[in-house]
Parts: sequence; C-alpha cells; structure tokens
Amino acid sequence: MASSSSSTVAGASGWLRGKVKAVPSGDCLVIMGNSKGDSPPPERTITLSSLIAPKLARRGGVDEPFAWDSREYLRKLCIGKEVTFKVDYTVPSIGREFGSVFLGVKNVSLLVVSEGWARVRETGQQKGEVSPVLADLLRLEEQAKQQCLGRWSKTPGASELSIRNLPPSAIGDPSNLDAMGLLNANKGRAMQGIVEQVRDGSTIRVYLLPEFQFVQVFVAGIQAPSMGRRAAVETTIETEPVSDEPNGEGSAETRPTLTSAQRLAASTASSNEVSPDPFGKEAKHFTEIRVLHREVRIVLEGVDKFGNLIGSVYYPEGESAKDLALELVESGLAKYLEWSASMMEEDAKRRLKSAELQAKKNRLRIWTNYVPPATNSKAIHDQNFTGKVVEVVSGDCIIVADDSLPFGSPSAERRVNLSSIRCPKMGNPRRDEKPAPYAREAREFLRTRLIGQQVNVSMEYSRKVGLADGPTTASADSRVMDFGSVFLVSSTKVEADGASTLAIPTAGSQHAGVNVGELVVARGFGTVIRHRDFEERSNYYDALLAAESRAIAGRKGIHSAKDPPVMHITDLLTASAKKAKDFLPFLQRVRRMPAIVEYVLSGHRFKLLIPKETCSIAFSFSGVRCPGRDEPFSDEAIALMRRKIMQRDVEIEVETVDRTGTFLGSLWEGKTNVAVTLLEAGLAKFQTSFGSDRIPDAHLLAQAEQSAKRQKLKIWENYVEGEEVSNGSATDSKQKEVLKVVVTEILGGGRFYVQTIGDQRVASIQQQLASLNLQEAPVIGAFNPKKGDIVLAQYSEDNSWNRAMIVNAPRGAVESPEDRFEVFYIDYGNQEIIPYNQLRPLDASVSSAPGLAQLCSLAYIKVPSLNEDFGHEAAQYFSDMALNSSKELRAVIEDKDASGGKVKGQGTGTVLIVTLIDVEAETTINAAMLKEGLATVEKRKRWDPKEKQIAFEKLEKFQAEARLNRLRMWQYGDIQSDDEDTAPPVRKAGGRR
Repeated sequence: MASSSSSTVAGASGWLRGKVKAVPSGDCLVIMGNSKGDSPPPERTITLSSLIAPKLARRGGVDEPFAWDSREYLRKLCIGKEVTFKVDYTVPSIGREFGSVFLGVKNVSLLVVSEGWARVRETGQQKGEVSPVLADLLRLEEQAKQQCLGRWSKTPGASELSIRNLPPSAIGDPSNLDAMGLLNANKGRAMQGIVEQVRDGSTIRVYLLPEFQFVQVFVAGIQAPSMGRRAAVETTIETEPVSDEPNGEGSAETRPTLTSAQRLAASTASSNEVSPDPFGKEAKHFTEIRVLHREVRIVLEGVDKFGNLIGSVYYPEGESAKDLALELVESGLAKYLEWSASMMEEDAKRRLKSAELQAKKNRLRIWTNYVPPATNSKAIHDQNFTGKVVEVVSGDCIIVADDSLPFGSPSAERRVNLSSIRCPKMGNPRRDEKPAPYAREAREFLRTRLIGQQVNVSMEYSRKVGLADGPTTASADSRVMDFGSVFLVSSTKVEADGASTLAIPTAGSQHAGVNVGELVVARGFGTVIRHRDFEERSNYYDALLAAESRAIAGRKGIHSAKDPPVMHITDLLTASAKKAKDFLPFLQRVRRMPAIVEYVLSGHRFKLLIPKETCSIAFSFSGVRCPGRDEPFSDEAIALMRRKIMQRDVEIEVETVDRTGTFLGSLWEGKTNVAVTLLEAGLAKFQTSFGSDRIPDAHLLAQAEQSAKRQKLKIWENYVEGEEVSNGSATDSKQKEVLKVVVTEILGGGRFYVQTIGDQRVASIQQQLASLNLQEAPVIGAFNPKKGDIVLAQYSEDNSWNRAMIVNAPRGAVESPEDRFEVFYIDYGNQEIIPYNQLRPLDASVSSAPGLAQLCSLAYIKVPSLNEDFGHEAAQYFSDMALNSSKELRAVIEDKDASGGKVKGQGTGTVLIVTLIDVEAETTINAAMLKEGLATVEKRKRWDPKEKQIAFEKLEKFQAEARLNRLRMWQYGDIQSDDEDTAPPVRKAGGRR
C-alpha cells in the first residue's frame, strides 16, 4: 500500500482526497492521488468499512447473486469521480485497508446499503474494526430489506437472473473463442464492452456485452512500451484468500508453505524477470485512467495469425468519443505499427502516422532521445505569394509570375513543383524520351484550368535531387527544387471537375480556393508521394491522400483498367525543311487556324501545336524581329510573350515557310494581334523588307512601332530620328547595343568593370546576401576553400560581405585564421588579399549565379597601362570621370573580344569594347581621354567598315587638339612614329594582359 502522500490531505484529521481509478467489486474502490509529471501517481485500495458485497466470479467460477449489479452500481456511481476518504481500520493479516468514502457530501457506504447492494457486517466490533456510521448502516439495511431493494429482492427468479452466464474465458486458452467468427459477425460494427484489466498501454481485457465474453484486445495500429515480465512466484504460486467474508474476518486462510518444486520454479522465474520498458508504466496508467472499468466501444479490425483480436477502442469524454490509439500516439506513449494499422481504414492510418510524426518532432516521452534520419528536404517558411500562371510544365510543375515584381520581368517567373504529388513524366525529346501514359492529359488538364489564372502560392519545402531525378546528398550533380501548394482563386473552371473540397484556410493562412494538387490527384492524373519520417511534405497531405483514395475507388486516370489514350504528334521542328514545306498547303486551307503555343523560343519565334493537323511547328511573326539571344531586351521580349500567349489558345494565319522550315505569318490571341503588343512595348522592330502588302494589319504594326519610338521605349530608348551615335557626342547609334552602367573598378590601360543598371540579378543577389545569417569565423578544418571556389568574403574597405572567387590559396589545409587568400569580387571586379577569418562558405543557390561585374575596354583608343608613362594619370582621370562620380553613363557596345575565353579572375574573360557616354556632358569618356592627352587613337586598318572610319575621324580631331596644346603624352611633341608597330616592348605594355 502506498503512503498517505498518495492523496491530498483535507485537514489534519486523516481525511484524504483522490480520484476513483477502478471499482473491483461492489464494496471496494481503487483511489489514486494527484499525479506529478508523467509518473503514475500512488494509489490506495479502500474497502468500505463494515460492508460485504456479493462476490464476483473468479476464473471458471460463478457469481454470487446480484454481484454484478452491486459492482455496476458502485462503478457507475464513483468511477473517475473526485472523492474524500479516510482509513477507519486495517487488517494486516490480509493487507487491506477499510475506510469511509465520501462523494461530495454523501457517504458512499450509506448509498450502497440504502440501495440494497451490500449487507452490513456486525462482527468484529470488539476489535474496533467497524464503520463510524454502523448504526446508520444497520438502519438503512433494514429499510432496504423492507423495500426489497437490490440483493434483498423477493421477486421470483430475480436471484437466478442476476447471476451472469459466463462463457469460457478466451484468455490463456484461445480455443475457447472463435476469433475469426467473432470478427466476421461484427466487422466494422461498434461492440459495447467494459474494460476489466489493462495489461499494458495498448492491450486491454474486456467483457463484451451482453454475452460477457471475456477477451483480450490489442489496440489496432499502435504498440505501447512493454510492462516487462514479473517473476512467476507472484503469479503462479500465490493463493487467493478463501473466505466468505470479503473484509477478511473469520476463516481467511494463509498462504501454504512452498514445496521444493515451487521454490525451484520461483527461483527460475525470478531470474527471468524483465523490467518494464521506459514509459511502460506511464503508458499503462494513461490507458487505465481513461478506460479501466469504463464502458467502451470496440470496433474489431482484424485477427492476427495467433488468433488475437485487433481492434480500435473508443472511450467517452463528455459528449464526444475519443480514439485511445490516437491519444496514446499523440502523447508520445505508443508508436505506429504498420502491420496492425494495415487492417484499418486509410483515414485512421493517416491520423496515426501524422500523430506519430508530430510526437517525434516534439520529442515527446518515448521519443525523447529520438534522432531524426538524414533527409534531403528542407522546410520553407513565410514564402507566400500571389501571381498568374504562365506555364504548365507538367501535371505537377507550373511556372507562376509573381505579382510583386514588374509585369514582363524575366525574374518574376517562379517555378513551383506541387508538394507531395507525382505525375507521369513528359519525357525529354532531346533524349528521345516519349511522354509517359497520361502525362499529356495531366498537363492539358492543368493548362485549360490554370493558364492566365490568378493563384495563391504557399511554398512549403525544397529538396535536393540528382540530375537523374533521384534524391541525392551530393552537391556536384544535383539541383534544388522548390515545392509548394497552389490554390486557384477562381473556381469557375473547376466546378465540373469533382473538386470535392475547397481548401479551408487554417489558422494564419489566407489560401482560400481550390488546391490544385488535390484537383490533379482526384482526377487520377497523379499519385501521392509516401514520404519517409521527417521528410517535409504538403501542409494539406491528408487531403491529398483522401483525394487519391477517391480516384482509386472511381478508377480514374492512371488508376483505370482501360488502356491510356494515345496521341501521335508530328514534330516538324525536328523534321527536315522539305517536310515542313510539304505541310504548308494543309496550314493554308483555312484563313485562320486554331493553335496552342507550346513554347516561346524567342520574342518573335514560337513552337505551336496544331491540334487539327496533329503536328507541332516553328512559327515566326512576318516582318517583326526582336533582339537576338544575349542582346539587350531579348529576355524582356521573351518574358512578355510568355505572359501574353504561353500555352494559350491562339489563331494563326500562315503565309509562307522559310528555308529553315519555320512558318511565317500572323498570330492572334483573342482579337489582339500579338505582334502589335510586342512592337508597342518597344521590344521589336517592324521590317518591311518582307513585303508589308502581304502582312495582315501591317498599318497597325507600323503605328505600334512609331508609338514606341516616340516614347523611347526599350530598344528605342536612345533613338533620335535622323541622328547616329559618334564617339564624340551622345547622339544615337545605328541601334547598337546600349547599356546603362555604373563603373565599379578601373584596372588601367583603358580597361574597367561595370554593373548594368536595372539588371534584376543585382537586386536579387543583394537580397539573398542580406538574408544570410553570418555566424562566427568557421572552424579550421571544417571549411577549406580552394582555388576557383566561390565564397563569401569581407571587403576590407567597408567591411561589407560580397561574393568572391578564390584566386590564390595556401597549399594544403588551412592551419591558422591568419592564412592569406587572394580573392576576386565577381560582382564588382575588385581583387585583394584577406585573411581566412574574413571568409565564409556560401550556399550553392547563391554562388551559382554568374558574376555581375562585366569587363570592358574603351573602344578605338589606346590608354597607357599602369607601368607606362602617364598610366597612373590616365587611370586617375578615368576614375574621377567615371568611378568617383554620380554621372549617368551608357556603354555602346562596338565589339566583343572573346580571346580571354572562360578564364576566371580579374582582367580575364570576354571583354566588351565600348564607347562610354557621359549623358550629362553629352560627350564620351573615350573622347575626353584623348582631349586630355591621356590616350591615343588606334591605328586604322584599310578594311575597317565605313562607320568605324567615321568614328576614327571624329576621335582624331580630339587627339589633334591635345597634340596641338602639348598636353601630357604630347608634351614633347609627336610621340607616334613608324617604329611603333615594330617595338615589341611598347606594344606589350600597352596591350591586354
């Protein structure tokens, strides 16, 4: 027996408080104290003083009359209730305590006797072993007898009817129960029962009502920690008290002396005793206080190979019913058991699995020391955005243009892979991979519902995958994919799709609308990924699984037994130009033909699917041309067309086919000629050499181009009608590539680094760098940067952190924080030597972006290098003009020098040969250098084009002015001679390194 600390003391008179945990019989209660933490609280077994209730049958025995009714009265009266009790006396010989128990202000003994469910014992008064209210008990007993209540009933046959007809117990002898027959008769039906024993947290022994079949039930889907095995001496050789008096008086027999065989058995059993598993006692107590001696509903799920019953157990709590298995798992007191859970319904299995995962994450109880397995997924937090769908890549991948970024900006597009689902692959035509069954149907299903529609996107996790689409942990041949849930704001297009659920926003979520992933799975175009524990997954994973179950039950899509639809598409892009020409008559049979834009190849060239002819063609606008690849505004033109017509239903009018097999004509989206949109945005030119009389809406195209010219949009931003750019003035050129730039570093010899103003990459990388959490200096040995690595380096001048490439590093591993590394800042062009403690590793997602610094050289002039006369003066003047000023500069690209190849480091790589324009002064830096006597004009070549000859003539005028005034390089007269071309040292000093 536990000490008095098991209950709360209610005064100094020995009264204690507790809660009734069990009711073994009509005159006995098990009362537990207040629990402290997770440990089971102490308990006390109290027999009601001076009362004797009818005895319940022991195994193989028979009830005394009214024994079950007596116990049920006390059980229903007290189980789970708060009581106050006091020990009146003890009987050490049988180890029992007898006392008075109060339920509120009512004496439980008086209530039991008044209802006739126990008789009053009058013997033992001389020992003081009596109830303090014996007189009241005797009076109430007499009243009950007179009223024929309870056990005093005189109704004929009442005594016999009160005795339960107990079937043979199945516990210990499975042959006494047809487990499979019981399952088949009650499968899926709730059976009423009363729990008599709790073996461990997930195993109970129950009387199934009304037949009183005594069975052992294993809770389905879970396993609680074991209670171990007690020594057999406690269970096999202990004898029960043989007495007609439950209070222990009279003829209670003592335990017999152990025989030699029994001692040997006890010794052997003791050596085999197994202690309970960690949290085994806590799990058992958890189950006991919820179901022991309580009415429960049991739904049998199955029978194992040993004939054990597997079932779900539900107990009442208020007006609702609780699932014991789910409660145990959520509290970290049981683990999910796959073989047992397989007998349950899918929804119940998912709830258990999710509960176990959450308990593991919170490291509750049995999972306290749980170490999650390594995973290649990483959660994404607080990255929600809205936008319009630009492209459906496949059934489980879309591209959304973020509304928060400028319309038509290439950086606005974000690839979103739908969380936790997998659709058939589209294949790769370049590798001769054909689409998997239902891949086209899945993509078309989403295309018709999502393209151009407003969606809400909630990014949930990223995953590193190998280039062969398999999970990987290596960083060399892998890429990071971002996954999220997408919600279609407008449900007009999906009302007929059987989208059973509109996503209900959870706390803190604003994503009302149809979950696109659920929509795909419900139509049978995808399956739900079975994630491993601790792998990140969709926040709506249960809804996806439910949708998959509906699709399987309805035999939809990939779950259908029918053969998948077959669609043969003739791809004229990969065919010969002759075959394309053969198709021309078919495409000209009708004036306008429906088509679908499959891909935007460039601003004016597209891949179109012609459903009527089941072919794909390359199509280009007649007489409209956009900047070529890598030219300014090329990306903007492509982005605009993706926003306007990507995967849209359009109409085309084919006029002819060119020698490469590209069809030329006009294209309309709705009633809009798309070429007009392109020209109005200043992202294309109208070329009448094609023959404008053959182009529909030619007058609209010309008007659109003139409008863009007047507004100086995009490619026309430097356009001045009738003028050309020279190297001495800031007038416009013959549409040479012009960049708005800021000079970031000057090397000497006329070479320098620039960043392009307005480049979205600049803002993106700066934002990524700003979000980095810079920790303490790396531990030596954990981070060993080597030559060519892209790292994070702290610039000495302003202590800012920037991306840099390791140019030179110490040999071997790093040995000291002061080891020196030479770094090149790839976004600015600076180069310096810094210590190891000013370096940090950089995530691949940030380091993989190309450097923002572009190497340039002043066109048509030669500037002395730093080791030549006036080299430093030239560099200083250039710096004052460009680097240390706030002037607006524009670089007109005259030529490109790729002789530097792909070499990385300061002063290497492709060089842009530019005329650098000072917009405010309406002159060029090239001309200013000549005018100050700090540069000379390059020697002309006879084969230079006329445009270049004109530029040389204008620059030579500035050079002549400096020579006339004897400025700097010209202070001793004419420095040029016929020997210049044959003087190797001078030529080497003045050239590129």
